[in-house]
Amino acid sequence: MSKIQTAFEKGKCFIPFITAGDPSLDKTVEYVLTMAQAGADIIEIGIPFSDPTAEGAVIQEASLRALQAGFTMEGLFEAVERIREKSKVPLIFMTYINPVFHYGYDAFFEKCQSLSVDGFISPDVPFEEKEEIAGIAQKYGVDVISMVSPTSRERIRRIAEDAEGFVYVVSSMGVTGVRSEFSSNLKETVTQLKKYTEVPCAIGFGISTPEQAAQMAAIADGAIVGSAIVRIVADKKEQAGEALADYVSKMKNAVRGA
Repeated sequence: MSKIQTAFEKGKCFIPFITAGDPSLDKTVEYVLTMAQAGADIIEIGIPFSDPTAEGAVIQEASLRALQAGFTMEGLFEAVERIREKSKVPLIFMTYINPVFHYGYDAFFEKCQSLSVDGFISPDVPFEEKEEIAGIAQKYGVDVISMVSPTSRERIRRIAEDAEGFVYVVSSMGVTGVRSEFSSNLKETVTQLKKYTEVPCAIGFGISTPEQAAQMAAIADGAIVGSAIVRIVADKKEQAGEALADYVSKMKNAVRGA
């Protein structure tokens, strides 16, 4: 069993996302450690890409700021080495496939293994094309996380039976960003997934408040939050640590109580 699945054995998981390099990789190290200490069970680190088609304005702008500040893959790997000196929190890289392809699949996943990066998510790799990277990732012990959307209906069984780490259940159609309403068939989707896999399910896209996090964790095994955290960093920049710690603590408590 992977470290990601093991994290869910302790109870409902809160999974925050942060864009690497915004406002700097030094701050990414600090903020990841801050969130881990505040109760984050698993942390997604977003690798900036110039054309993040599934992202809303908040994460798009964070990626652009990081790239303009001189983000590099090697700099990211050095930052994760520093995180690993102080924390064993499960880490997932989330990015589009283009930067990984250009780095080289073998080299990238070998680097993940050496850094104890436990999982990988790529929103522009459909389930049908997952095999392009899954075999290489598996060779290096990295879970490739599959995503299920409200329109996945007839594909749910195949995705579930092939799942590893956890299944990322997309809460609603469209790009990432804070929302007030979610898909009405989320519970049905999770119920369907549970028929075919024992791998945990976590819901993401649009969650921003403790109430929403509790609502999603009551349906599934955890809640994922991205844009709301990236917005805190955008607003507070180099002074976001205290606000992040407070936010993550509240969200973790909400998820734990679901």
